[in-house]
Amino acid sequence: MKEIDVYKVLEGKNPKLARRVPRFVVDYLRRTIHEREVNEILARFGDLEGIAFVRAALGYMNVRYHSVGMERLNPEGRYVFASNHPFGGMDGLMLADEVARYFGDVRVVVNDLLMYLGPLRGLFVPVNKHGRQDAGSVEAFNNAFASDVPIVTFPAGLCSRRRRGVVRDLEWKPNFVKKAAAYGRDVVPVYFNGRLSDFFYRLSNLRTVLGIKANIEMLYLADEMFRQAGSDFEIIIGRPIPSASLLEGRTPGQAADYVRRAVYALGRG
Repeated sequence: MKEIDVYKVLEGKNPKLARRVPRFVVDYLRRTIHEREVNEILARFGDLEGIAFVRAALGYMNVRYHSVGMERLNPEGRYVFASNHPFGGMDGLMLADEVARYFGDVRVVVNDLLMYLGPLRGLFVPVNKHGRQDAGSVEAFNNAFASDVPIVTFPAGLCSRRRRGVVRDLEWKPNFVKKAAAYGRDVVPVYFNGRLSDFFYRLSNLRTVLGIKANIEMLYLADEMFRQAGSDFEIIIGRPIPSASLLEGRTPGQAADYVRRAVYALGRG
C-alpha cells in the first residue's frame, strides 16, 4: 500500500511552494497530520477498500456510534444525506458507514485532497475547494447524483466554527440542493452533536482577525480526529425533504438554509 507523504502531497498541489518550504516545517506538518499513524493504518488495512476500510479504521480507533431515525427511510429511496460537520472527518466516516450499512453502498462528497487516501477513493466524489473544477470532476459529480447510490455531503464545505461561543457550520453552499432537485433525490437532514478542541477554534478566530485567507486550521483536523479515539457518538437522522418541494418558492440559497435549519432543529429535539 502506497504511504502518505506530506512533502509529495505539497508537491502535487503546488510544486513551487513545496520547494520553498523548509525541512523543519515539513517535519512539523508530518507530526501534525499524524503521518506515521495514518501510514500504520494504511499498512494494517491497506488491502481493504471502501466501507471495509472505514470499518477497520473506526475499529482501530475504538470509535463507536449509534443512529436514531434511519429506520424511517425507504431502503429503495434515492437520498442525499446533508449533515452538519462538527468533527471535520470522523463524522464523515461514521455517516458513510451507517448509510452503507442500511443501503449497501454510499458515495461521499469530499475535498479532493482526500483522494490521496487510496483505499477510500472508490467512496469519494472529489471537489476542488481551492480552484475550478475540471471536466472529469464535474462529470463524476453529476454521475454520482444520477445514480441510485446514496450520497453523503457536508454542504458547509468546512468543519463547524465557533462564533460568539456557539459551534455551528458556516453558510451552506447550495449546489447539493440544485443537484438533488435536478436528479430527483430527497434530502435527508443529519445532525451530529459535538465539537473540536478550543485550540482549533481559537486558531480559526485568530486567523480571521488577522485577515489570513488560507484555512490554516485545516492542518490540525487529523490531530483532532485522533483525539476522538475511544469516543461514542450519536447520529440523528431526520425525515426526508421531497426533492419536488426543495425549490418551491425558494432560491437555491434559501433552500440550503432551510435544510441547514432543519438539521439544527434535530439537535434541539
